[in-house]
Amino acid sequence: MKKMVFTAFLSICFCLMATAQQTDFQKSVARYKKSHHITATVTKTVHKKAITKDAVDKGTLTMNQPAEVCISCNEGKDQLIMQGSQFTMIIKGRKHTTNSQTNPQFASFQTVFESILAGGDKDISKLTDLTMTKQNGLLILTITPQAKSKKAARRMLFSSFVLTIDTRTSELRTLRMNDRAGYTEYTFSNYTFK
Repeated sequence: MKKMVFTAFLSICFCLMATAQQTDFQKSVARYKKSHHITATVTKTVHKKAITKDAVDKGTLTMNQPAEVCISCNEGKDQLIMQGSQFTMIIKGRKHTTNSQTNPQFASFQTVFESILAGGDKDISKLTDLTMTKQNGLLILTITPQAKSKKAARRMLFSSFVLTIDTRTSELRTLRMNDRAGYTEYTFSNYTFK
C-alpha cells in the first residue's frame, strides 16, 4: 500500500513539474505567436575535438510559421533547413536530406521548433527525450535522442541538441548540435519579428 501511495505521489509531482515547465516555455516563446516571419543574424561555430582552432562563419536565420526554419551560412554553401518533417543539411555545397518520420532523432527537434513558432501552443511536456532548465534569464532545452539499438545509436548524426531562449525577449539565443567529433553551435542576434 505504501509503495502505491508513493508511486502516485511521484506521478503527481512529475505532472506538476511538467506543467510548470510547459508554462515557462509558453511564456518564453509567446512573442512568436504574433509573428509570422522572423529573421536574425547568425554566427556559426564548428568545434572539432581533434582541431585546435574553431571554424567560424556568419549568416542568417529565417523562420516562418507554421514550420519553416532556415539557417544559412558561408554564402548559402552551408545550410540547415527544416520544412515540416523534412530536414535538409547542405555542407560545403553537398546536400543531405532526411525526415523526422524515417529518422526519429529529429522528431522532438521538429516538435520543439514547431512549438516555438506557434508561441508555445504545441505541448512539448510529454517529450521523453527533452529536459528544460532555467538559468540566468535563459530557458535551456536539451533534446537527447534515444536510439532503439546500439546499431541505430552508431548511425545517429547528433548525440544531443541544446537550445537556449532568452526569457525576457523570447529570442532563441543559441542552438548547439553535439556529435561524436565535437559540436556545431549557432548564435543568434539582431532579431526582426514581423
